[in-house]
Amino acid sequence: MSKNDKLNIIPAIVILGIIIIAVVVGSIYAFEEEEETLQGQAEVTEYRVSGKVPGRILEIRVKEGDFVHKGDVLAVIEAPEVDAKLMQAEAAEAAAAAISEKAQNGAQKEDIQGAYELWQKAIAAKDVMEKSYNRIKRLTDEGVLPQQKLDEITAQRDAAIATERAAKSQYDKAVGGARGEDKSAAAAQVRRAQGAISEVNSYKRETQLIASADGEVTEIFPHVGELVGTGAPVMNVAVMNDMWLTFNIREDHLAQFPMHGKVTLIVPALGNKELTAEVYYMKDLGSYAAWKATKTTGQFDMKTFEVRLRPTAKVPGMRPGMSVLVKK
Repeated sequence: MSKNDKLNIIPAIVILGIIIIAVVVGSIYAFEEEEETLQGQAEVTEYRVSGKVPGRILEIRVKEGDFVHKGDVLAVIEAPEVDAKLMQAEAAEAAAAAISEKAQNGAQKEDIQGAYELWQKAIAAKDVMEKSYNRIKRLTDEGVLPQQKLDEITAQRDAAIATERAAKSQYDKAVGGARGEDKSAAAAQVRRAQGAISEVNSYKRETQLIASADGEVTEIFPHVGELVGTGAPVMNVAVMNDMWLTFNIREDHLAQFPMHGKVTLIVPALGNKELTAEVYYMKDLGSYAAWKATKTTGQFDMKTFEVRLRPTAKVPGMRPGMSVLVKK
């Protein structure tokens, strides 16, 4: 081998050595177990705004992203059927009140006066019959008139007495008014009608959808003019003051999340801002969740748990859906 050939082999050997070293170093890094990043996200409590009354959306008073306060009217539903039911209930209440008032007041004074006059007439007829009876009886006892005449006048006298008693009862009834049971029944009908009005008014109030808690409107589903059914969601409101962090943690990392323990986390969206959160919830996600065998042959499967944490202090700028990482 000439001198020139030897000089040409040396660079090739050097290059081959560099390649071998690179392959070895790359293999070391490639097969080195990569450190896992434990990532979760921020969640917030949401409630759905819906009504008990089906109808057509008449007005939506908020927009997505608006902050609303408890008691604010968020939307209005048009339900003419409820107004019609209210008119019917009010008419029924008025009729029941009139019947009850009639029962409580008793008969009119004209009716009472008429019953009194009939009673007086019956008294006069009875007195006449009493006198006729006494006269006929005396004549019969003297043998002037036959016994048949006495029997006839006796029957007429007894009928006059009965008529007077009946007229007296009608007069007493007119003065006393309706029976206690009738008055109670009439009053109960009034209360029933008032209950129907209260029920319809409660449905009428349901045509205005009210915010049940402070929060931010995240989604609005129907548009003005669309029909919504009973209990159909109209919008979602996020209670921004009730925020928590959720992680899906394999059980070999659960030691970093002791129950009621505190964990330091990082929020990349807030410039890697650090926060402290306390573990308050932990639950096995079940066999359907992600798992990992500890060995290829598989001695046991490591399950995944849902872990929830609550920040120990309010984090300005934190929004639902933001990623949170466990500080290494």
